[in-house]
Amino acid sequence: MTPDAAAPPGPPQPVLSDPCAERGPAGEILHAGGAPAPGLDVFLTGRVFMDMIFTGLPGLPPPGTELVTDGLGSAPGGIANIAVAMSRLGLRTGLAAPFGDDLFGTYLWRTLSEQEDVDLTWSRRVPGWSTPVTVSLAYASDRSMVTFTRPPPGDDLAAGPPRSATCFIDIDRPVPAWALEMRRAGSLVFADLGWDPTETWSTDVLDRLAHVDVFLPNAVEAMAYTRTSSPAEALDVLADRVPVVVVKQGSRGAIAVDSTTGERASADALPVHALDPTGAGDVFAAGFVFGTLAGWPLDHRLRFANLCAGLSVRHYSGSLGAPCWGEIAAFGESGEVAPEVLEGYSFVVPYIPAAELERGADSVTRAEPTLR
Repeated sequence: MTPDAAAPPGPPQPVLSDPCAERGPAGEILHAGGAPAPGLDVFLTGRVFMDMIFTGLPGLPPPGTELVTDGLGSAPGGIANIAVAMSRLGLRTGLAAPFGDDLFGTYLWRTLSEQEDVDLTWSRRVPGWSTPVTVSLAYASDRSMVTFTRPPPGDDLAAGPPRSATCFIDIDRPVPAWALEMRRAGSLVFADLGWDPTETWSTDVLDRLAHVDVFLPNAVEAMAYTRTSSPAEALDVLADRVPVVVVKQGSRGAIAVDSTTGERASADALPVHALDPTGAGDVFAAGFVFGTLAGWPLDHRLRFANLCAGLSVRHYSGSLGAPCWGEIAAFGESGEVAPEVLEGYSFVVPYIPAAELERGADSVTRAEPTLR
């Protein structure tokens, strides 16, 4: 090759522009009541998955057949669903997670740190470890999933956790020592849990709520663990064990009790057409955390969480469907719902950065899946 010969082009680089430039101003509004507490707003640990989401399917392929679709999204999944949703609302979000040193791991690390402003100080790359992958088949406003994952080697990344106003854990396993340490230091512990594949619904989970401040199960999980026959009954049982309980009911909204204030509340889901519910529960949780840090009454926390979750299900691709403040502002100007419905969300307006209120309903940009 001669010195003046053209060098071969390098590999294409992902587009990692921030889709939520307003997250910084939104955080400033949240903390405007005084200097923000040192540290983070929320700290999380867990595994980040590479989510591959197939859309436009008429159903699941029967054995021995193949379905072809032109709909495919890809995005960070797993614990990244809630980390992205929280960061997009302007919460200072820290994540401790292992990342594979493969192609997917590089994409996930860059997307979270460069595009979504998630602080990965407590995360690390693991040589030779394969990135977990979930394939989601979305159809009929629901989805089925297949997941590949192996335990990562190494120590607990959350040993010596940072200062944070809140932390988020999964209580389908014992409450980790770092969360207990953070709670003793004044952090609020939020908890969720996933589906029990054994369907034994061990009551050990209920005993762990002694170390939790806010519990956010869905209705099926809440009824199964409490051995009750309705979401309302499950809510009452759980309210005896944890200060704040929210039972998520999907398209039927959510119900909650805050025993610290004596509040009970229910809120309807946002009346939108759902395309993909992937990660909606995580987006709901992010909205509830924001409302808690904002000091809102229980009814407002529920409404805002439903608003965020409702906006997310209108889009494919899991974490990348989490709303930014620009979309929240635009939704109020879109005419998609009746004025009397919007009136119930008027408390949100003071938290929307002024620049977003002035841009209009057609100005919203969204992060696009980087891998196609």
